[in-house]
Amino acid sequence: MEEPLAQPDEDPVQKPQIPTKKTTTTTTTAATSSEAVKKVAKTVKPAAATGSVRKRLDLKTGPGLGPGSGGSGLGSTSSVMKPTLSASLKTANAVPAAARRNSTGGLPEKRQSNAGSVAGRKTSSVSGPEPVRQPVPEPRRSSLPSVVNRASSTRSSVPETRKSIPVSPASRVSKTTPTGSNVSKQESVRRSLVKPALSASSTSSASRRITSTSLDSSGSSGIRRSVSKLSSPSSSRSPTVSSGLRGGSLSMSLDRSASLSGRRKVGTRTPESRDSRFVVLPQVEVKAGDDVRLDLRGHRVRSLNSSGLNLSANLEFVYLRDNLLSTLEGVEILKRVKVLDLSFNDFKGPGFEPLENCKSLQQLYLAGNQITSLASLPQLPNLEFLSVAQNKLKSLSMASQPRLQVLAASKNKISTLKGFPYLPVLEHLRVEENPILKMPHLEAASILLVGPTLKKFNDRDLSREELAIAKRYPAQTALCIRDGWEFCRPDHAAESTFRFLVEQWKDKLPSGYLLKEASVDQPSEEDACRCHFTFVQDGTLSTDPPLVLNYQWFMGERMLSNFAAIPDATGEVYWPKHEEIGKILKVECTPLLGETHYPSIFVISSPVSPGSGIPKVVNLEIQGELVEGNVIRGYAEVAWCGGTPGKGVASWLRRKWNSSPVVIAGAEDEEYRLAIDDIDSSLVFMYTPVTEEGAKGEPQYKYTDFIKAAHPSVSNVRIIGDAVEGCTIKGVGDYLGGREGPSKFEWLREKDTGDFLLVSTGTSEFNLTKEDVGRRLAFVYIPTNFEGQEGESVSIVTDVVKQAPPKVKNVKIIGELRENSKITVTGIVTGGTEGSSRVQWFKTRSSILDGEKDLEALSTSKIAKAFRIPLGAVGYRIVAKFTPTTQDGESGEPAYAISDKAVETLPPSLNFLSITGDYTEDGILTASYGYIGGHEGKSIYNWYLHEVETDSGSLIPEVSGLLQYRITKDAIGKFISFQCTPIRDDGIVGEPRSCMGQERVRPGSPRLLSLQIVGNAIEGATLSVDKKYWGGEEGDSVFRWFRTSSDGMQSEIWGATTASYMLSVEDIGFFVSVSCEPVRSDWARGPIVLSEQIGPIIPGPPTCQSLEFLGSMIEGQRVSFIASYSGGERGNCFHEWFRVKSNGVREKLSTFADFLDLTLEDVGRCIELVYTPVRQDGMKGSPSSISSDIIAPADPIGVDLEIPDCFEDEEVIPQKTYFGGQEGAGQYMWYRAKNKLHGSALIDISNACEDVVICGKTLTYTPSLEDVGSYLALFWLPTRADGKCGKPLVAISNSPVVPALPVVSNVRVKELSSGVYSGEGEYFGGYEGSSLFSWYRETNEGTIILINDASSSTYEVTDSDYTCRLLFGYTPVRSDSVVGELRLSEPTDIILPELPKVEMLALTGKAVEGDVLTAVEVIPKSETQQHVWSKYKKDVRYQWFCSSEMEDRKSYEPLPTQRSCSYKVRLEDIGRCLRCECIVTDVFGRSTEPVYAETAPILPGMPKIDKLEIEGRGFHTNLYAVRGIYSGGKEGKSRIQWLRSMVGSPDLISIPGEIGRMYEANVDDVSYRLVAIYTPIREDGVEGQPVSASTDPIAVEPDVYKEVKQKLDLGSVKFEALCDKDRSKKDPSMGSLEKRVLEVNRKRVKVVKPGSKTSFPTTEIRGSYAPPFHVELFRNDQHRLRIVVDSENEVDLMVQSRHLRDVTVLVIRGLAQRFNSTSLNSLLKIET
Repeated sequence: MEEPLAQPDEDPVQKPQIPTKKTTTTTTTAATSSEAVKKVAKTVKPAAATGSVRKRLDLKTGPGLGPGSGGSGLGSTSSVMKPTLSASLKTANAVPAAARRNSTGGLPEKRQSNAGSVAGRKTSSVSGPEPVRQPVPEPRRSSLPSVVNRASSTRSSVPETRKSIPVSPASRVSKTTPTGSNVSKQESVRRSLVKPALSASSTSSASRRITSTSLDSSGSSGIRRSVSKLSSPSSSRSPTVSSGLRGGSLSMSLDRSASLSGRRKVGTRTPESRDSRFVVLPQVEVKAGDDVRLDLRGHRVRSLNSSGLNLSANLEFVYLRDNLLSTLEGVEILKRVKVLDLSFNDFKGPGFEPLENCKSLQQLYLAGNQITSLASLPQLPNLEFLSVAQNKLKSLSMASQPRLQVLAASKNKISTLKGFPYLPVLEHLRVEENPILKMPHLEAASILLVGPTLKKFNDRDLSREELAIAKRYPAQTALCIRDGWEFCRPDHAAESTFRFLVEQWKDKLPSGYLLKEASVDQPSEEDACRCHFTFVQDGTLSTDPPLVLNYQWFMGERMLSNFAAIPDATGEVYWPKHEEIGKILKVECTPLLGETHYPSIFVISSPVSPGSGIPKVVNLEIQGELVEGNVIRGYAEVAWCGGTPGKGVASWLRRKWNSSPVVIAGAEDEEYRLAIDDIDSSLVFMYTPVTEEGAKGEPQYKYTDFIKAAHPSVSNVRIIGDAVEGCTIKGVGDYLGGREGPSKFEWLREKDTGDFLLVSTGTSEFNLTKEDVGRRLAFVYIPTNFEGQEGESVSIVTDVVKQAPPKVKNVKIIGELRENSKITVTGIVTGGTEGSSRVQWFKTRSSILDGEKDLEALSTSKIAKAFRIPLGAVGYRIVAKFTPTTQDGESGEPAYAISDKAVETLPPSLNFLSITGDYTEDGILTASYGYIGGHEGKSIYNWYLHEVETDSGSLIPEVSGLLQYRITKDAIGKFISFQCTPIRDDGIVGEPRSCMGQERVRPGSPRLLSLQIVGNAIEGATLSVDKKYWGGEEGDSVFRWFRTSSDGMQSEIWGATTASYMLSVEDIGFFVSVSCEPVRSDWARGPIVLSEQIGPIIPGPPTCQSLEFLGSMIEGQRVSFIASYSGGERGNCFHEWFRVKSNGVREKLSTFADFLDLTLEDVGRCIELVYTPVRQDGMKGSPSSISSDIIAPADPIGVDLEIPDCFEDEEVIPQKTYFGGQEGAGQYMWYRAKNKLHGSALIDISNACEDVVICGKTLTYTPSLEDVGSYLALFWLPTRADGKCGKPLVAISNSPVVPALPVVSNVRVKELSSGVYSGEGEYFGGYEGSSLFSWYRETNEGTIILINDASSSTYEVTDSDYTCRLLFGYTPVRSDSVVGELRLSEPTDIILPELPKVEMLALTGKAVEGDVLTAVEVIPKSETQQHVWSKYKKDVRYQWFCSSEMEDRKSYEPLPTQRSCSYKVRLEDIGRCLRCECIVTDVFGRSTEPVYAETAPILPGMPKIDKLEIEGRGFHTNLYAVRGIYSGGKEGKSRIQWLRSMVGSPDLISIPGEIGRMYEANVDDVSYRLVAIYTPIREDGVEGQPVSASTDPIAVEPDVYKEVKQKLDLGSVKFEALCDKDRSKKDPSMGSLEKRVLEVNRKRVKVVKPGSKTSFPTTEIRGSYAPPFHVELFRNDQHRLRIVVDSENEVDLMVQSRHLRDVTVLVIRGLAQRFNSTSLNSLLKIET
């Protein structure tokens, strides 16, 4: 195997020692334990001087051994060296190796060079040291861990290796191999090294041989042999090359210690045993020869086009690290290269285009260069490993690499994830020591960019926290990161990424539109996934043309992958398929505005999740014409959500108007034929989707419109009955077309001419008579619906009617067999026309007829067929003897009929009750009933009206006692019922019985009973309509007025559509009429009725020619008028006076008065006179009017002034009279005087004595408390509105001001503090004295109770006040002891104590599954709360919640059934937090605020199994199953073991191989109890206590038991069986089986081979039942058994069935009972 990643740690030739402080040596060990270290006593001495220059080495070693071969270069005669284990054991030839750099991003560790000798045939001294290149002089710290070899005497680092070839046990030898000049030994060593050990199996016996070699990365020697530099410690950690699995790591180090590595086997590590310190690389087939390998590491190569480089197309492994390459020109020839190491060169990039030809490249090393960009790196289809560490990259932008698994980019300048490539299978990503590490949640961003394949980040397993954070980001996050979005917190990511995308799209969107929303639903398997693109338009723009959105759905494997368009997925909704689970959906939305197509925008979904398996209906449609008789079909569009599409459950329901739907029996298919019951109903199609697995979805409903009736028709018309004289035939047919009405039936008899003559109508039955004999009859069916509409008639003709002899059949007694009931005998008489058939009635005790034996006659033979049962027939059966007789007197054989039961007598009752008639307004309903139970007396009849069928109804008194009821208007829309209470003639009352009408009363068809016009046919008159309406509640009837000329031409008057019309000038000389179309309140219309005409219209009255006023237009003057009349002889004209206000409003003053006196109200206004001329014949003319100038006011005068009696706080309004225009704001002055003034003192009151005080300056005055006992005087200066004043007036009150009665107002209650209230009010009425206070208590019933001893204005609440309201009473008392009326305040709010408070809520118990958590309330210690809790607490309510994670916050969902203080933790609660909510309610119905207590996340409980039991019947042929209730986390692989237990014995016998939940018993279990031991095991491996369950003793199956008992009774039995003589065959066929006879009796058993034509029967096995005799069964074959007589004699037999095998075994064991510890016969209960 080629080892591409193992880096050489030594120069190809030995060099003189160079003193340096950084000397490193390679520590290699050949021993695997500490004992091996002790055995190394000396180093290997070289056979000759080493250290020749590189050029001489090339000449001496030949073309095969060139520079760059790692380790000690072994020539053709070199001896194998034993590597030293101590850094202190240095030789003079030891040379420090150049510090090798790490190409995966880590820094090199200190190394120890291996000191050894190179032996050859010709040796030469070192001419000079070869300069050694040291690219990295400064020490670097490795980012990958290493393990120090504890076996070393000094701490030393181990060189970095990628992959190491596993070594065989031979590599662990502890002995040293001597070196010398013996060529044969050297040759043997060479031969042993030519075939290096590649696996542990190749050198299993080489414990003392030389150490196995491993192939490193040197590739120049012709015969490649080198000593493995890493012994077992690292080899044991390396994967075997032959295993075909990937293994190794980026930084391989020694593991643990040599002793530990010695215990490990070589090649046991697999990729599944992952370690966080190892990065598993893809496997590269490295069995390579020199023709496919090139190793020129450290050769200072500057160009790949150098002539000495010898690049060829066959090379697969090329190592060119530590050179001076700066361009890749020339690498395109390497078309087959798999591993290309270009680390530590001078590449700066770009310029990686030549690598495009390297299609087979699997591993590419570019570490340690100056690369600034990977943008030119082409897509390499097989690239699995890429190292670009220690460069100058600022981003990882490159082409997609479809198979890249490891990307090492440590120690760069990466600061952004923009342009991150699509890497669908990347598993390891390393970006240590980059600026981007400062970005928060970088690991989560990487997870989003890479996807679920990422397993390690920066050489560590992915953090659970980062994985959880990554799941909280929206689906488009990866695309936004790739496009340069700045990574932010997950709770802001949705809005931030949307703004980022909108910013990118803003120039692509249609002008004037903003993108408000772009999202897509969570896609689920076979469920509707809808995208949401919402554009908002600028309000200033027009909406023409509209914005159209086109959609296209795409599918991709990852967020950054190329999405492929889904054919035909161009709608707003897409249904993901089963094969698309886990894939990503992308929707592109293309806006289309007019003819302009704008660039697409997109939205990306999260991965398609598996469906729930529960289907759901997306859409329901019903197709078909909704007409009776048609077939309609329901179509359901179902989202199956991952379930297998099955046949859903369909059903149809019928919904009448204003009622609930009712299931239609038998309508359980998608198709349904509309029936008559569906008319005027709406159908409901209900569909429940069901998958093939049985999962049911939610049912969905779809309503139809109301079903219409079909046109009446009839089909399948036929005649039932024999066409024989005397028989009755009936015509029937299948009617269709709504509710069938009075269909018409006609019977026609065929005449001699062949025509048919109508003989009967109105009935579908026809009795064949003698006239019909020899003729045919025709039946005609004319279908008619309930509305009277007729359909097409259908007819059918009978056969020729035959004549029959008189015979009666189907004789029956019809009627109630009760006392005094009337019964009738009926029978069908055939054989001519029935004449006077006779009937005789008998009675009998027997129920069986035997002629006329035991019959007592009740009547003589009569023609009448009816008979009333006499009292003497009670208890007897009635027999009717029917003797048929034709019209010609011929009699037939009599027939007898006996009643089904004996005659009984009953109390009065009704045997039927019905209502017939038309359920319409003004229709007549008739009630009919049948009475039984003696002679009927005066039964009681009542009619009722019902709003609904279920209410008790209201009595209709006017029709009580009547059997008929004419429906009135009040009954419209209601149900009508009839109740009859039967009463016997002796007064005994029976049970009343009611009959409900079939339907609601319908209103009558609207119509007009009369229509006429009321009004005069005179111009200007108003005509109105007088009509009489009938037919329910009248609605808005339609009126139309018409004008008819004298020649009869009629025209409609436009706009005249009301019930009144005013005649105009246009109507003069015309006749006027009106039409009315009656309309019911439910819009039903009746026939249009036209009234009689009125007219012709005559003209109006004449007019007044002139009109003028007489008189002065000043207030107080009288005005008259002069009018001139024209228009015929003057009659009694009349006039009207009006006052016209400034706003134009007229006020009528008088009529017929010849003059008008102007008053104050007329001042500033105009007077209008309206004069109406009247002709002598009474015809009035048009009125004329005239208006005056504005009326002027008179001079102001105060006519009168008087002051009424004055009372405190009552407004004093003086009585004054003013004249002189509109009164203005006069001057008023009120005076208070102790004494009453008179005369001049009163007139000159302003200059009166000092006891006169001015107290007011307005017209009115309200006396106050100060005015009580004083006189009030008023000074008034009258003033007109224009300011002109008149003479002043003074008046004084007759008596002093009287004080008011004491009253109190605004009585109220204030709460001073908790439980303390204060009452207050506002007193009025003189001076207050000692007012009285009281407190009242108002109960919930409204009763007000006085509280004793509560007489102050404050009150403290007691317990008696709770649930009541408080009122404060205030009784005012005046200072003179006058007591006012008690006033109560408004009631306070209901007095209640403090709410019970919960200081905190504590949970007892453990937050472990299965444990019980109990909530305990902590009550405050205050005295008030203690009192409230002890006295007023009613109950405590609890509610438990369970947490559910929502983004970065925790939400709780209620557990509906968990409402007690205790809660038993369930399995589904594991990992979630529980919360208990406590609410306290007091006796007054108040509740406190909820108090919460939360638990930590619930832990799983210890696994246990409860209620373990074994199911199954107790026979040996049955199947048994173990069942129990598991608890304790999620159950893992619990163990079950089945055992047998003997009754009465504690020992258990294990049943090998029976560890399943099911066990099939056999005959070995007979008499044993089956025991199942169940050991519960949790998912994480934790075991619980085992639990056992057992059955009753297993009994023999009854059929087997019966057969065994029979054979044991015989004592000797033979069985036929088959024997396989060739037992070497595992699966014997029937061809290898031979017939045998098994003979058993009570003493012995024998197997006999039957004889043939050429041989006699032979006994093959014979023996008794003495031990060790026994019979064995085979659990895997129910037809085989083995009989063992002793250790040498046994035979395997095969029988036809298990039943026969069980019988055979039980019979043998039963016969061998004396050798058994338990008697089989006793088990079988067989007596011996």
